[in-house]
Amino acid sequence: MPATEKLWSANYFKVMFANFTMSFAFYLLAPLLPLYLSERFGAGKDLIGLVLSGYAVTALLVRPFSGYLADSFPRKKVLLISFFFYAIFFGGYLMAGSILAFAIIRTLHGGPFGAASVANSTMTIDVLPSSRRTEGIGFYGISNNIATALAPSVGLGIYQWTGNFDILFWIAIIISVLGLWADATIEVRERQLIQDKKVLSLDRFFLTKGWAIFVNASIFGLCYGVITNYLAIYSKEEMGVTGGTGIFFILFALGLIAARLSGVRSLRKGKLISNAAHGVIFASLGYLLFVACPNAVGYYGAPLLIGWGNGHFWPSFQNMMINIANKNERGTANSTLLTAWDLGLGIGILMGGLLTEHISYRFAFWCVAAIHIAGALFFLVTRRDYQNRMRSRID
Repeated sequence: MPATEKLWSANYFKVMFANFTMSFAFYLLAPLLPLYLSERFGAGKDLIGLVLSGYAVTALLVRPFSGYLADSFPRKKVLLISFFFYAIFFGGYLMAGSILAFAIIRTLHGGPFGAASVANSTMTIDVLPSSRRTEGIGFYGISNNIATALAPSVGLGIYQWTGNFDILFWIAIIISVLGLWADATIEVRERQLIQDKKVLSLDRFFLTKGWAIFVNASIFGLCYGVITNYLAIYSKEEMGVTGGTGIFFILFALGLIAARLSGVRSLRKGKLISNAAHGVIFASLGYLLFVACPNAVGYYGAPLLIGWGNGHFWPSFQNMMINIANKNERGTANSTLLTAWDLGLGIGILMGGLLTEHISYRFAFWCVAAIHIAGALFFLVTRRDYQNRMRSRID
């Protein structure tokens, strides 16, 4: 019977592990790259924002085509090729001898990341039984959440212990190769590929039915991009916190994991909209607490609320996208959602650099809180559109 279909298969573990390694390698470096660019090349805050935003911009440009490739060609081959290039690009950071070289490598690196993350998340849908797909997608994100918790702390700890960024780049390479190996051992059946669709059809690259979810994910990605990329410098320069940044990310991930686990039941029952509404409200409260209380309460309480909120709304958004998409548009649905996140992330990194350079960190974080609250209100206003589209797709 469908209710007894197995969720925790070997293939499912492998895609989760691959997702973990991809995220771990990224977040190992993310909070430290602003420091690296500042110390190694003497880059200012606005230049740091410009250099780091290139990664997200390239991922943004590649995402729509990644969904098309994942739907139109053998998914495993697309995944392995993109994951291979994602791994080797970390070696480019070791060879970058100037800020220009680093910027070029960092920008190009976003391409294989965008393609690999789309292909891997879509592969997850392929290996999940249909009756367990909703909760399986919810659990899948925990692999990313654990990486989010561990990687920044590990990266900051290694840097404080060694003062050597090259070690971190080598660790990122090794971790990525392990993920590539895991995906290479996945056993999947051949599936029917997209046929008879117009070459220039927009829905091959962007799920237009999910426009409202796209807008929301972009807004929340912007807020996340500011706080994660400028937290380390803000903590050091404005609050005098040098050892607590890792704890911030751990608390953030604990909130994410707790939300994922607590939200599985509501996801299984199909309560996607209420789950997402719960998340966007709590995340907004977290951003507001962070900037309104520049003390230990705000610094360590905010990540729990933000993580709890993100852990509720993100799997709901992903399931909404998949539910309103046709069966042969799953890659497109995933790429549309991830494109939205990358768009927001890139804008957030760039905006954060400009605001912190020319005004202040606190002003930047106040803007983030206001933008997130606006995004929450937008979701509450447009949630009926999600509900109508999901009902029409299911019925």
